[in-house]
Amino acid sequence: MLDFTVLSTSMANPTLLSVFYAFLLSFVLGTAIALLYVKTFQGLSYSRNFLHCIVLCPILTATAMQAIGDNVARGIGMIGAISILRFRTNIKDPRDMFFIFAALAIGLAAGVHAYSIATIGTFCFTAAVLVLAKTPFAHGPQFDALLRLQVVRDGNGTRQVEQVLGDACKHFAMISVREIGQGDLLDYAYQLKFKPQASHQSVMNSLRGIPDARGVNLMMQESIIEV
Repeated sequence: MLDFTVLSTSMANPTLLSVFYAFLLSFVLGTAIALLYVKTFQGLSYSRNFLHCIVLCPILTATAMQAIGDNVARGIGMIGAISILRFRTNIKDPRDMFFIFAALAIGLAAGVHAYSIATIGTFCFTAAVLVLAKTPFAHGPQFDALLRLQVVRDGNGTRQVEQVLGDACKHFAMISVREIGQGDLLDYAYQLKFKPQASHQSVMNSLRGIPDARGVNLMMQESIIEV
């Protein structure tokens, strides 16, 4: 029978079993945070590499904490070694930054054998994220799809496109417009939130029926995994 007292070791003299539990718990809780991120993600695409980062970050943090232990000199040396690395990835969404920070905190807690803190902290973080994702005050105007198309510059195609979107969508927002084809065409990008009775196929057919519209491309949120 497993003796759980072996998990209450000090940082100076960790047992092999306690080290194994630190890495195992880091992996399990990191995976839980990654699944929570996927479950509550509300954009058009997410990065698979970012999910891998959330899972691996607690393991690496726990490894660093196990290696440092109670040795101050090791800690200073680890800081110097990490400072050599240059992380060039820009995290545009503050929410993503907090998921990374949660992964770091889980790995740190597991690395110093604070298993109960790591577990309870993960539970509380998960509960808070789910509450924010489900409560009405946290919901803004969410969108179902991204529409890209080109419209002839000198014509009424833009007005016809927005009329079709107004009939089929609860709301839509133009996110970009640029000139292409020597300025003869305008490339538009819209985010769409469909009405319950509207279908993406009917919207596509209506847009393709506009004489001045070209290259209609509708990307649904549910079908996009990574861009």
